[in-house]
Amino acid sequence: MPLRRRLAIACASAVGLAILLAAVVVYVVVRQQLLGQVDNELRAQAGLVSNLRCSNIPTPPPSAGGGAPIWQVSTSTGQVLCSDGNLALPVDNRVQQIADGNAGAHFEDVNVNGTVLRELTVPVQVGSFGGPVGPAAFQLARPLAGVRNVLSDLRVVLLLLCAGGIALAACLGRLAAGRVLAPLGEVAQTAQHITDTEDLTSRIQYHADDEVGQLAARFNAMIERLQGSRSALDESVRAQRQLVADASHELRTPITSLRTNIEVLMAGGQLSEDDRHRLLADVLEQSEELSALIGDVIELARGDLPITSAEDVRLDRVVAECLTRARRDFPDVSFESSFTPVVVEGVPERLGRAVNNLLDNAAHHSAAGGVVEIIVDPHGVRVRDHGTGIDPADLPYVFDRFFRGANSRHRQGSGLGLAIVSQVAAQHGGSVAAANAPDGGAEFTLRIPVVAGDGAEDAASSVAGDPLPLGY
Repeated sequence: MPLRRRLAIACASAVGLAILLAAVVVYVVVRQQLLGQVDNELRAQAGLVSNLRCSNIPTPPPSAGGGAPIWQVSTSTGQVLCSDGNLALPVDNRVQQIADGNAGAHFEDVNVNGTVLRELTVPVQVGSFGGPVGPAAFQLARPLAGVRNVLSDLRVVLLLLCAGGIALAACLGRLAAGRVLAPLGEVAQTAQHITDTEDLTSRIQYHADDEVGQLAARFNAMIERLQGSRSALDESVRAQRQLVADASHELRTPITSLRTNIEVLMAGGQLSEDDRHRLLADVLEQSEELSALIGDVIELARGDLPITSAEDVRLDRVVAECLTRARRDFPDVSFESSFTPVVVEGVPERLGRAVNNLLDNAAHHSAAGGVVEIIVDPHGVRVRDHGTGIDPADLPYVFDRFFRGANSRHRQGSGLGLAIVSQVAAQHGGSVAAANAPDGGAEFTLRIPVVAGDGAEDAASSVAGDPLPLGY
């Protein structure tokens, strides 16, 4: 059953129950009032009677209801002494007990020949034409036809009122339910539209800050987050596909060259020792290039995964370890450093890989005896070389995957080093920038958010010992 119909039925049931209870209360109150009025009239006449003669029955004035049209005097033996002669009222055991003085006044409804009467029986003392006074029961009765007619009409009116109220409540409940549930219908339509079209740009319009409006707002927020997740997933899939396509293209050249040299070596022929040695050197160089390329591709693929094991890291000490390796690998390059204790949140291995790539890039672009400057402070890690710099046309693309600028194409490399740096920076909520220094050379700046707090330097000392001296 639709929710709108259920709400209409619930409203109609609630209103119907309320009207029914009100009708019952009204009916009972009116009935008691009408019967009470009759009882008061009977009680007023009975109050005038104590000692009576059948020939002289006292009656109240018309303003008090007048006399009862039906009366009867009977004894404890059931003998009727006198009556009005209209209807014979029944004399039962209770009436006899009242006549005998063993019971008090009593009201009841009696049915005499199809006529319903309201009867009051009271004890009296009766004398007849100078005879002895004796106990008797004085029965007064009034017809209830008028009261019953009024109550019958009242029942019809109340029944019609209940039926009309329930019908009106059902109609109004259905209209109200349609108005209240309209946003829910929009939610259902939007959900169905998304299911059919996979279009996550649809939103629900709501105009009230009630429970239904809050539901629509939360539904919109859920769709927005789902759209963001979908976009991120699509971008990740696109990036992975692009990485696979680019890697396949870049791997083809070294693999082809490596295969050609191996085939030449296997063919033998008239190869001199120098040619054989040169081919073997080429094979070794190409295998190393291939291994480096595969390692970079794996690093990029692994870097797309979210960071789950971040910790407080002394960035200056990570750079110091990378600098030790760079001095060992590039003995012809002079590295000058200035370190300030800096604590960041991240993965030391990933940060170290990014710094290594920056140092390797600077060393490759430095001539023998050249100088590479490294500065670590709360503003980030700055690596500056004194080489030929970056072609201005290449600056927007230096961090793209497999991009090799005009000044790098004659050198061995995969074009993934700076892309890995950019990826690590983004993973840690930071950024990386490249620029040409005014007096020559290139400068790269890796920015990673520093651990918040005024005591960052004290925290840095507690993470990994004393700070490194300048010029390390």
